[in-house]
Amino acid sequence: MPNANEDIPNALSQVQHRAVSELLRVSPVADDLARRFQEAGFSLALVGGSVRDALLGRLGNDLDFTTDARPEDVLKIVRPWADAVWEVGIAFGTVAAQKEARVGDAVQRFDIEVTTYRSEAYDRTSRKPEVSYGDSIEEDLVRRDFTVNAMAVALPEKEFIDPHDGLRDLAQRVLRTPGTPEASFSDDPLRMMRAARFAAQLDFEVASDVVAAMKAMAERIEIVSAERVRDELNKLILSAYPRKGLTLLVDTGLAAHVLPELPALRLERDEHHRHKDVYDHSLIVLEQAMELEENGPDLTLRLAALLHDIGKPRTRRFEKDGRVSFHHHEVVGAKMTKKRMTALKYSNDLVKDVSRLVELHLRFHGYGTGEWTDSAVRRYVRDAGPLLDRLHKLTRSDCTTRNKRKAAALSRAYDGLEERIAQLQEQEELDAIRPDLDGNQIMEVLGVGPGPAIGQAYKFLLELRLENGPMGEEAAVNALKKWWTEKPRT
Repeated sequence: MPNANEDIPNALSQVQHRAVSELLRVSPVADDLARRFQEAGFSLALVGGSVRDALLGRLGNDLDFTTDARPEDVLKIVRPWADAVWEVGIAFGTVAAQKEARVGDAVQRFDIEVTTYRSEAYDRTSRKPEVSYGDSIEEDLVRRDFTVNAMAVALPEKEFIDPHDGLRDLAQRVLRTPGTPEASFSDDPLRMMRAARFAAQLDFEVASDVVAAMKAMAERIEIVSAERVRDELNKLILSAYPRKGLTLLVDTGLAAHVLPELPALRLERDEHHRHKDVYDHSLIVLEQAMELEENGPDLTLRLAALLHDIGKPRTRRFEKDGRVSFHHHEVVGAKMTKKRMTALKYSNDLVKDVSRLVELHLRFHGYGTGEWTDSAVRRYVRDAGPLLDRLHKLTRSDCTTRNKRKAAALSRAYDGLEERIAQLQEQEELDAIRPDLDGNQIMEVLGVGPGPAIGQAYKFLLELRLENGPMGEEAAVNALKKWWTEKPRT
């Protein structure tokens, strides 16, 4: 996209050119569907994000349509045509479908949503929008969140519909609302978070009146369900420019309602007690973690990077020598992470993984210049488990010092730790650390059946394995017999 200070007519011609090529690509499936609606006496238009992305030259195979047909009529038209149909969103006027179609020499799969013209609004106590159907596409577009999402292309004739100058705003890279921001956010308060999300995804600016409304209405976000808030937050964090969106959430006061631990990181500083800006540090760590991603955006890593220091405000102490300490902030932070992510309805597995990374993010700093024993390295690997690769990335990202010599020393030290881990993994299969005897062998050696004693024996042998490395079966049997003989009897 061109910059806002470029010639607007030239910018408009660029986005229109992109749109033509993108729409031609999806024409086989879009036009086919549109003709079926036309034959049934209804209209169909590509709408919203699909049109925006076509203009940006980034339209994928997820296509959004709007129609004057009611959901039951949409089902009658789509069912005989689509390869699969879902009615999950039909209460909100949306029918989802999947269709394979030939595009050029290849067969592509398209994920399609067809939504009846509608308007929706929240009342002061509701967590769900009240849906009512509309009769015109203009009525449908005015209820859209932003002008860049309030454009449509009527099919199959390819008529461009843009009653709110969304094309111009797209060329200027700005987010505005079709009506007043206050009316838009009153209809659906989640749109305030969507403003931050789109700013982060598209690298757009948010119009000043929209930002002002977000500040004035921030508390309205509390009527939106945790699941919807979480989903918007995920999209923001997984975007190309998450700092931009997160900063907007904090500056407008929205973060205080959905992720209060983030603005709390803006610890005040004074000339007597200087310390790092934890908020800015956390955003830098997030960006540095993104640079280490290998297979696309990693939600677990990004959440851990963003939240790794949230325990600092609660553990901050001003020491007598003028220093500021945050003792055990990783432990406190892990508990806070678990509580916040649980409140946002994240899955148990994701809560567990992110909390564990927060808890472990400081462990490396005891390594020094390589003083750890092999036993300590084994425990580091054991405690990280399947999160080891992410822990490597988080630990490296957590270095934001401007002291180049210190940064280089930390990097060399971690290089050394990774080399030691690799060597031990090659020698000892560290990824699957287990005692030299399994449960059945332990019962056979001790001559007892299943019970608490076997679990205690297993734990004893695991500690030996971590401390000494592989012992071999004979040595393990001898150690187990000695432990059993000396074990206090209750």
